[in-house]
Amino acid sequence: MIHRSEAVLRRRVIAARAPGLTAPQFLSLAKASPDLELLDEPDESALRQLGLSTAAARKLAAPDLAQIDADLRWLDSSRATLLAVTDEEFPELLRLSPDAPPLLFVLGDPGALAEPQIAMVGSRNPTAGGVATARDFASKFARAGITITSGLALGIDAACHEGALAGGGLTVAVLGCGLDLIYPKAHEALAGRILGAAGALVSEFPPATPALPEHFPQRNRIIAGLSVGTVVVEAATRSGSLITARLAGIAGREVFALPGSIHNERARGCHELIRQGAKLVECVEDVLCELKISFASQLLASPTTVAKNPPVLDKAYKILLDALAFEPANVDCLIERTGLNSESITSMLLILELEGHVAPHPGGRYSRMAGQ
Repeated sequence: MIHRSEAVLRRRVIAARAPGLTAPQFLSLAKASPDLELLDEPDESALRQLGLSTAAARKLAAPDLAQIDADLRWLDSSRATLLAVTDEEFPELLRLSPDAPPLLFVLGDPGALAEPQIAMVGSRNPTAGGVATARDFASKFARAGITITSGLALGIDAACHEGALAGGGLTVAVLGCGLDLIYPKAHEALAGRILGAAGALVSEFPPATPALPEHFPQRNRIIAGLSVGTVVVEAATRSGSLITARLAGIAGREVFALPGSIHNERARGCHELIRQGAKLVECVEDVLCELKISFASQLLASPTTVAKNPPVLDKAYKILLDALAFEPANVDCLIERTGLNSESITSMLLILELEGHVAPHPGGRYSRMAGQ
């Protein structure tokens, strides 16, 4: 659990209650006083001079202290975490997104947010085939070591969370309400299972904030921002999932869409995304291969994004790394050497490449890096 001083946490809660406070405005506050000490004796005029809106400055200058105390009690009793965009633990991909939230409430393990994530979204009223496909994809991604991020909504979202859990992996649910109010209520048990499996529930909204319609596009930008790519499983032309896909594109992340029958109204949103340039995918390997190419481009542009202190490799990664020699080998060869399936190997190679353990070669081959 991440520990903050009571004073710092209190100031952060006050900031979280400021309407319309953006990440750049929060950074301006933090630059003026790193621990937000200026909120102890706030001056509305001085806050506006830092670039804050009148509404945000007014709320920071005169917070509802009873509400702040209630928020602090909930944070303590639920063992929740309040991350700021200035924290080292704040998820890096979300920090880099165009409209990052300044603060993030987290129930569960904040470390889950640092894992490679793929967003999976779709219709709240899916077909049986859409549900089955969502579960299958999420389960396979999870077995390949990818965390599934979605919105805990009815339909495809729930199927994706369920699939990730069935695959023995992590899943992150981003809510459009306070974390003390699971929405929809029917998914309270699912939320509990996510937490029980070392996943996390996330929201930028303070406790007791209801699930209002205008909150869901805001939630969707966090789903997209946390993830290396977004997969739309089944969506009609007016589905909120298309908002998530659009926001993923704006953030420079990959967008994938599964095609469906031309007679299925709930597939037309996916078809529209494909017409607009989303990658058509038919299997998990399509996504993993595309993301590997995308990551390679990012690494060439920004080599410093590679982890300086990569985590200790678990057993499956060690098996794969031990099977790699300094002579390049392809995936088929690695399947024979390790007994692992192709989707697991493809995903693990991506992560090993990101962490500097392996090097890619033409023809889809890989070799072990010197010193590994």
